[in-house]
Amino acid sequence: MKAVIRLEKGMRLEGINDQGLITYFDTNKNFGGEESAPTPMQILLQSVGACTSLDVLSMLRKRKKTIDSFEVILDAERATEHPKVLTKINIMFELKSPDANIDELNDIINLSQEKYCGVSIMVKRSGCEINWEAKII
Repeated sequence: MKAVIRLEKGMRLEGINDQGLITYFDTNKNFGGEESAPTPMQILLQSVGACTSLDVLSMLRKRKKTIDSFEVILDAERATEHPKVLTKINIMFELKSPDANIDELNDIINLSQEKYCGVSIMVKRSGCEINWEAKII
């Protein structure tokens, strides 16, 4: 895996992965940014949600479950002193499905969080607490 980060203008950065796909980063106006793109920490939080979502969706589909809607809501806390790392992430999984049950969903999420989601596991190993809950709508 490789990536290149280039300065676009001001504090806005362009990240290009080894497939040529682009992600933009910026910072808030207090640090010279234009708030034109997410900050690296916002993208890290979104990456936790995206990684575990891909796991959960894949496992639900392998079990032939109907997915009418799926949403993951993340809320993070950061250290107040530098380095302002993420210290706690709360994740709410919301699944709308006529044929999935909560025990099955909880088992799938647990597999993602403990075995498959490399982003969540890496963040946990850094010392960040991750808590989650799930509900079926």
